[in-house]
Amino acid sequence: MQTVFRGRHFITLEEWTKEEVDTLLDVSCELKRDFAMGKPTPYLPYQTVFLMFFEQSTRTRNSMEAGITQLGGHAHFLDTSNMQIAHGEVAKDTAVILSRMGHAIACRNCFWKQGNEYLRELAKWSTVPIINMQDDLYHPLQGIADLMTIREKRGANTQHLKVSVIWAYATTHKKPISVPLSQVLLFPRYGMDVTLAYPQGYDLPGWVIEKARKNAEAHGGSFRITHDQEEAYRNADVVIPKNWGSWVTNESTEVVDSTLEANRGWKCTEDRMALTAKDSLYMHALPADRKNEVVDAVIDGPHSAIYDEAENRLHTAKAVMALTMGGR
Repeated sequence: MQTVFRGRHFITLEEWTKEEVDTLLDVSCELKRDFAMGKPTPYLPYQTVFLMFFEQSTRTRNSMEAGITQLGGHAHFLDTSNMQIAHGEVAKDTAVILSRMGHAIACRNCFWKQGNEYLRELAKWSTVPIINMQDDLYHPLQGIADLMTIREKRGANTQHLKVSVIWAYATTHKKPISVPLSQVLLFPRYGMDVTLAYPQGYDLPGWVIEKARKNAEAHGGSFRITHDQEEAYRNADVVIPKNWGSWVTNESTEVVDSTLEANRGWKCTEDRMALTAKDSLYMHALPADRKNEVVDAVIDGPHSAIYDEAENRLHTAKAVMALTMGGR
């Protein structure tokens, strides 16, 4: 078991070894058991984490705020529109000053071709851990919570578990690609047979596909792409139907366009869930665009694990903070 984490950045799980990810999962599970038993876990007394948000948040903000409180520390919520960032302050100056005042900086910046670059710039100048609360490419906090949920529901041996990451129709906003991207990179590292399904125009970057295949080859799983959603549902053990934007092929910020409207039929329905394995799981990072991405009978039905998945965001966030801000 890898045990040295203090001061590490958490920007993508690809930069953490599988042994380190295993430790993160172990700590998450222990913190979840302690929470269930009402056992105090003051591992970070009097420590401060700054939470910088360029976008809205529900699960991420509250899992981080509640998490640091349960660890004995304190979170500062920072709406970047009310910071000097709005007047042009550069990432270097923000990183240097905040890292002198606290113990970690967490940031959500999902602007296409900007978010990950901004977090990397923070990491370059910060003397404390940088925690990625989602950028344009990665959402490691969601990825690790998803993996934790799958292992809870299907056991620690995930070898050849059939998992389908499926694009779904939605009109709420043009969503980042960071959730499916993180999933297709992480799940093959645990030997899963991963299918990525999407209509033409919603590709992930080529380097992601290449790395997903390499991860599958290295860990005994598989990775494939299909443009047939029924094929992705058929015999799947886990389905994750979720919208993401066409950023790779179309950088426009327009939410609804002809490509999106041509694929209104990409929806998770009871008929499609009937194609899956008997005890399959339906998962979603939330918020779901109900009626568009998924029908209520599925998201509120017996296959759904969305609320356990969301709760796990708390325990994995605590594990990330406890290891990188404390630890040894």
